[in-house]
Amino acid sequence: MGKPFNFNHQFLLHRLLLFPLLLFPVFINSTTSPTQDEQPEIISRFQEYLRINTAQPSPDYEKSTQFLLTQADSLSLESQVVEFVKGKPLVILKWPGSDPSLPSILLNSHTDVVPSENSKWAHPPLGAHIDEHGNIFARGSQDMKCVGMQYLEAIRKLKSSGFQPKRSLYLSFVPDEEIGGHDGVEKFAHSDVFKSMNVDIVLDEGLASPNENYRLFYAERTPWWLVIKSTGAPGHGAKLYDNSAMENLFKSIEIIRRFRASQFDLIKAGLKSEGDVISVNMASLKAGTPSPTGFVMNLQPSEAEAGFDIRVPPTANVESLEKRLAEEWAPASRNMSFEFKQKGTTVDYLGRSLITATDSSNPWWTLLEEAIKKANGKVGKPEIFPASTDVRYFRQVGLPAIGFSPMANTPVLLHDHNEFLNQAEYLKGIDVYVSIIKAYTSYIPPGRESLSRDEL
Repeated sequence: MGKPFNFNHQFLLHRLLLFPLLLFPVFINSTTSPTQDEQPEIISRFQEYLRINTAQPSPDYEKSTQFLLTQADSLSLESQVVEFVKGKPLVILKWPGSDPSLPSILLNSHTDVVPSENSKWAHPPLGAHIDEHGNIFARGSQDMKCVGMQYLEAIRKLKSSGFQPKRSLYLSFVPDEEIGGHDGVEKFAHSDVFKSMNVDIVLDEGLASPNENYRLFYAERTPWWLVIKSTGAPGHGAKLYDNSAMENLFKSIEIIRRFRASQFDLIKAGLKSEGDVISVNMASLKAGTPSPTGFVMNLQPSEAEAGFDIRVPPTANVESLEKRLAEEWAPASRNMSFEFKQKGTTVDYLGRSLITATDSSNPWWTLLEEAIKKANGKVGKPEIFPASTDVRYFRQVGLPAIGFSPMANTPVLLHDHNEFLNQAEYLKGIDVYVSIIKAYTSYIPPGRESLSRDEL
């Protein structure tokens, strides 16, 4: 029986289940694609996970946790459940490595999904219906229950082949990513529980690829949720005068719109990808004096505000953007003010950009590309993830972290109606993770390998 993880007294140990490793595994000298007999069981387990309603704002974490613990039991993995916030369980599974002195590998996935507009789906979003083309329709089929189950199925194949990892492999199934991850990975990454795992590299979610190349993400844009406010003298609706609240706000909106267009033009011209530019989208507009029938139409309001979702890549000049905001977007000279509802950081705790190296200085990137190619996959050029995920919290504590979801030839449908993943693509992704897990858990740094030979 493996040792339980050490917990700080501030964390609630919800449940701890430890399962002994199988002493006499059945050896099969292959980790090839599943047979026709195995495929229905693999797809059925995926469907079962998809049918658990973990949609925000009321995810059924109790049911998803029980499902994951059952999977862990069937694979003889060590299992534990911790809650940094009551009612928001984080499931950690462990496959112990043969050399506990080596740092571990972490494969992360989130259990929650976004809500769906059921009437706008061709098939029920919690039904996991498979159509005549083999497409599995369900919320979470791309984002990202597929990846969590592919981790588990890859381990199932590796264990059945007799493979033994040198490094310990952890799987984390975390809550609340879709609402910011503040009660999940943000607390987890700074916890004693995480520190005791001695993680060296983290893999987390990526995006589907419409073409044959898998997409790998070495960074992501951080969210700035900005509200700008304007004030001015109220007046009659028929009066024309300068510096009204609405006029000041519209001037700012037009300036921001021109900046947005300049960034979008870079994408349209093929000069930059979506993740490389600063995106700005207006998300809210608030003004007017309410009345029983709507708004008072003959009164110009004294206050108005607009909200913007800004996404900032780690390569951006943050100081320049902040100056632009203060001097052009919301200048005090036009009776403007601003506040951030959320302002993410673009640097880690040492002040370094939140970027994972993609060159030879980072063996994990090279190993990942090689493992994907060994599984007959193709890799596109490194990208910056256009939105934000839980992986930012791991980068903030200084760890290399890579976003990757093995979905090629698949339209990007996360958060969209009729989200689906083809079952053949799902099965292929399992083989990709088999290759990745073998490569990652077998990796020994060059210096460490020679040291081990000397000791022998």
